[in-house]
Amino acid sequence: MNTPTAGSAPSLDRNWALVAAGALIGCVFVGVVFSLAVLLQPMSTATGWSRAGLSSAMTLAFLSMGFAGPGWGALSDRFGPRVVVLAGSLLLGLACMLASHAGSLLQFQLTYGVLLGVAAASFFAPVIAATAASFERRRNLAISLVSAGVGMAPMTLSPLVAWLVSHYDWRVTLQIVGGLAWALTLPVIWFLRTVPAHAIDATNGGAAPAMTVGQALRSKAFIVLGAAFFACCAAHSGPIFHTVSYAVGCGLSVTAAVTIYSMEGAAGLGGRLLFGVLADRLGAKPVLVAGLLIQAFAAATYLSVNQLDGFYAVAIVFGMAYGGTMPLYASLARDAFNPLILGTVLGAATLLSSLGMAFGPLIGGWLYDRYGSYTWLYIGSMAVGLAAAAIALFFPSTPRAKGGGELRPALQE
Repeated sequence: MNTPTAGSAPSLDRNWALVAAGALIGCVFVGVVFSLAVLLQPMSTATGWSRAGLSSAMTLAFLSMGFAGPGWGALSDRFGPRVVVLAGSLLLGLACMLASHAGSLLQFQLTYGVLLGVAAASFFAPVIAATAASFERRRNLAISLVSAGVGMAPMTLSPLVAWLVSHYDWRVTLQIVGGLAWALTLPVIWFLRTVPAHAIDATNGGAAPAMTVGQALRSKAFIVLGAAFFACCAAHSGPIFHTVSYAVGCGLSVTAAVTIYSMEGAAGLGGRLLFGVLADRLGAKPVLVAGLLIQAFAAATYLSVNQLDGFYAVAIVFGMAYGGTMPLYASLARDAFNPLILGTVLGAATLLSSLGMAFGPLIGGWLYDRYGSYTWLYIGSMAVGLAAAAIALFFPSTPRAKGGGELRPALQE
């Protein structure tokens, strides 16, 4: 077996099987979580459980995903992504099976909300960290492609769940979804491997700083990364959640208003790929800052439209911006931190982003109740989005390696 020399890195930028497997697994994991949006009305009708109570299971799932992320990331750093995602996949299907037999709302909230949320968190940090560590020149594109799999969930698994629940009751539907999750994810987990450590060291040229997890989480790079990630998610989660209601208030029908959300999601897929390609050419930091600025101004632009075509135009720009920026945080983390602790770092960053996602809808609802309109929501989203862009400017620069055009990890402060 030949030992790679510095700069050659034969194992990097070739792990596309990991990208394909990660995209599929992400689509399934996120699609299972969002199945509740499709099952909400049939479940409420069949069980008599309140929609608020059922919806709280989704809130619990997001919180569980956020708090479980660092743990899964740390396990991935220690044992590798394959073992971690295997455990998460088994737990995901089990959670669906247990939720399908729930005899009370509390049991459903614990199984679908807490247990399923913990299982779903096993995907992001381990797979994204493995992808970031496995690519150099085309790292941003690779991460964006994995992230695009997540974006496919509403267009693939959600329609399937809608078809299933129209032919079976919600319990049988959840059992089928759980079995399908196992059938789709377990066979491809084998491809979730990162490159050997010696290949990463050769590519980095020995520049990756030796750093403990504690030092990494106290570093300037992580503080800036986490703060920008939180503010970014807080800025776009409010408009994502409330724009349908805002559009209805402008006179659009519910059916038409829902298509605005779909337009944002479709644009987000294109944004992931576009921003990934641009980041590989220009660097992740300047593309992230530009995307955050576009996202901020697009959020406020919703206030200037009241017809469906205007909403569509803004949704395309807004969706492309927030979809495109999300994968870039992982690329910045890979530039700044040793791959051996990257899963833990991304898990901690995911916790902060999850809190930001929870913050936006809550504050948006409070502002509407207080002032009777969504004006301050969109203005506030713009302000928080601009703050995210300003914060991202302080991320330590990552100089390019001479001759190879490859990024070296930034030194920590």
